Amino acid sequence: MSGSPAVVMRLVASAHTVAEKAGAIVRKVLHSGDLGIVEKTGANDLQTLADRLAQQSICASLSRRFPKITIIGEEELPAEVVREDLIESGHSEEILQKTCPAEYRELKEEELVVWVDPLDGTKEYTEGLLDNVTVLIGIAYAGKAIAGVINQPFYNYQLGAGSALGRTMWGMPGLGAFGFQLQEVPGDKRIVTTTRSHSNKVVTDCVDAMEPHEVIRVGGAGNKIIQLVEGRASAYVFASPGCKKWDTCAPEAILDAVGGKLTDMHGNAYRYHANVKHMNSAGVLATLRNHEYYASRVPQSVLQALKSD
Repeated sequence: MSGSPAVVMRLVASAHTVAEKAGAIVRKVLHSGDLGIVEKTGANDLQTLADRLAQQSICASLSRRFPKITIIGEEELPAEVVREDLIESGHSEEILQKTCPAEYRELKEEELVVWVDPLDGTKEYTEGLLDNVTVLIGIAYAGKAIAGVINQPFYNYQLGAGSALGRTMWGMPGLGAFGFQLQEVPGDKRIVTTTRSHSNKVVTDCVDAMEPHEVIRVGGAGNKIIQLVEGRASAYVFASPGCKKWDTCAPEAILDAVGGKLTDMHGNAYRYHANVKHMNSAGVLATLRNHEYYASRVPQSVLQALKSD
């Protein structure tokens, strides 16, 4: 490829470094001991100082370099001047060296929508379940998730001092996924990952209908997709509204990049246009392989309970 890198590659390269900065902020707030927790809509919907600072850092850093992109973040924050020490102006040189897929080469800044969850798994963060926590930056074009960056701020935290803390993975359909080792659950095993803190009868009925050999209940949408691509689960099944577009955009792009699939419970794709409603109201079904099998087992009662977008 001649000339300067494509806009979308520059954006992903910046998002990678920006996500690492956000992960460092999330760690710093935890180590300070003062999480600054506030309830948004209830005890299962929390916001901390880390959510607020990480979102400020991500949005300000990206909009400064790419002023024409649309950025949609989870947290509703007052308009204020962002501290200079929160701004990240670096980028991943390694990403810039990659060849942009042909269909994305000519994209313009103003055509791109960035979905940001500055701290996915906030409840788990406040409870010390740190491996559940991720920073999510998803990039969409024409309603489709075309690139995603996931930072795990506390990856390796159980190994203690001396081990590298945190990691960042990223992916782009048509290019591949990087920063982790792709693994699959053995084909004869069905391991379902689902919500830890937002369960109800419809959710559990749907999980049971998959006839899983094992069920894993953990926090964070980003964390559940990591389980799929690292061979710890074969399907993420969440038959309920609750997830939002910023929870699924980055994970969907990475999953798509390795041949996986994320849909609502009806098997329909979610759209990530700037003006879509934020709630994924028809639930989430994500798989690395055999999506049709899991989709076919969703009970009729669940499909009736969940209206497709």
